[in-house]
Amino acid sequence: MQIFGYPLDLDPILLTLEVAAITTVVLLIIGTPIAWALSQMRSRARIFLEALVALPLVLPPTVLGFYLIIALNPNGEIAQLLKYVGYDGQLTFNKMGLIIGSVIYSLPFTVQPIMASFEALPTQIVDAARTMRASFLDRFFTVIVPLARQGFLVGSVLTFAHTVGEFGVVLMVGGNIEGQTRTVSIAIFDHVESFEYAEAHMLSLIMVIFSILVLMFVYALNRKLQIKQA
Repeated sequence: MQIFGYPLDLDPILLTLEVAAITTVVLLIIGTPIAWALSQMRSRARIFLEALVALPLVLPPTVLGFYLIIALNPNGEIAQLLKYVGYDGQLTFNKMGLIIGSVIYSLPFTVQPIMASFEALPTQIVDAARTMRASFLDRFFTVIVPLARQGFLVGSVLTFAHTVGEFGVVLMVGGNIEGQTRTVSIAIFDHVESFEYAEAHMLSLIMVIFSILVLMFVYALNRKLQIKQA
């Protein structure tokens, strides 16, 4: 396929979008209870747990990828545990490896915005729902989640965008298998190594435009909220 005369390989783009979408959904499911638990925690352990969640922000991707390879090896405890629940497939160097690596590496981009929204909730409204004898799940999904929707929206967008741009972790855990684990960032690296600058330029341009649009969306959303609060 060609766009404006530049060759464009769609396979890495489609794979990247698929992995990013799955990662975002998975992290919304597991990241929301983590964010809520941290936002309500008042013990000293919260500092350690927050640091643990934020660790992928400062940890070199190769270090994280290395330990994931060790933890997810076919003879490891995680693989053996998954066999008991019916999953007997490989956990690395395939799409599953890409998703696992992306979920762990993008965890703080989901948890932190949602946690910040939970902490900013007006306590009067939440307390009012409690005094009306609404169950926790009822309060959570009908009061807390709608009030914290900005955190969910920002977390989803940042998680998706961050997953799209991942390189180190996905390369180590997923490898570089054409048509199976070659994401956009890895494809750009391959094109540059092969002196295929036209292909690298096209993919890089798409990434630049995508990144600018994501940042504009997040900034516009934050500004809109600030105007409402004023």
